[in-house]
Amino acid sequence: MSDSALRLVRLLADGELHSGERLAASLGLTRAAVWKLVADLRERGIAIQSHERRGYQLDAAVELLDPQALRQAAADAGQVLPAATEVIFEIGSTNEYLHAAPAPPPGAPRLVFAELQTAGRGRRGREWLAPFGSGLTFSIGWTFAEMPAELAALSLAMGVCVVQALRECGAADVQLKWPNDIVHQHAKLGGLLLQMRSEAGGPAYIVVGLGLNLQMPAAARAAIRGPQATPVTDLAAACGGHAPGRMRVAARVAARMLAGLDEFAHAGFAPFAGEWARFDSLHDAPVTVLRHDGTVEGIARGADREGALCIETLDGRIERLHAGDVSLRRVVQPAVMPA
Repeated sequence: MSDSALRLVRLLADGELHSGERLAASLGLTRAAVWKLVADLRERGIAIQSHERRGYQLDAAVELLDPQALRQAAADAGQVLPAATEVIFEIGSTNEYLHAAPAPPPGAPRLVFAELQTAGRGRRGREWLAPFGSGLTFSIGWTFAEMPAELAALSLAMGVCVVQALRECGAADVQLKWPNDIVHQHAKLGGLLLQMRSEAGGPAYIVVGLGLNLQMPAAARAAIRGPQATPVTDLAAACGGHAPGRMRVAARVAARMLAGLDEFAHAGFAPFAGEWARFDSLHDAPVTVLRHDGTVEGIARGADREGALCIETLDGRIERLHAGDVSLRRVVQPAVMPA
């Protein structure tokens, strides 16, 4: 994206109406050039409205992220973001960007936010739809000096950190759905994606990505909605109709996740297990588990220290299920358990 296009986005970010003449003067361009920039930004998915003879404006104001402001927002809450904090306006995927990069030294993580992510992916390759300004997408690159013994439970620990931060921001009823979904009233609010590079007996490089809906436009909800689609929601709904500031949420969530990675490196999943059980949206709920080899019905009995979901099946057995091979669908009618 050109520098002029970025400057135009910043001018329009307040959500106010700006005349083509003033925009042209501010950018040092002709009005025809401004029109072309607007057309290019629309093709990239940025919703800009044109008002004949009056000018241009975004559908809604956007609080654009800034590395220095993010670090300050974290500091105001007594938290720390790394010096290697970046905001990239347009990128395919923050996870792929960091996964392909050299691993940082232990204790020197990288944090990358994207304003516009064009190829975001969730678990099992699902597309992550994130319209411009409607949410947060970022990734953390973290190197463990030694491979943690309970690494399979890391996504659960990161989920705990996200929920803790969101609750501090006013979303009191946010919960977790095993293994990596952030939910509110059983609708998806966000999702985590972990990728790893490691060598036998050596350090482990982990990339932890988060996509979080802050205030999704109706058109985006309609694009996601379908008969088989998981219901979606946003932080605004979880906070009673008004999402907290985007900079504040970004700084709080990222800082809590970074602190959680450090704690996990020293103590594994144990410090997070109690909170995960408290936030577990499927605790003691009847579920149907969909697997490549069929379905399993039973009652969700939480997760063990290795991050596996424990299902009490209809015949009374406990079956352990690992991330990556199942999907969950909450069922309305409870399963009939043996007497």
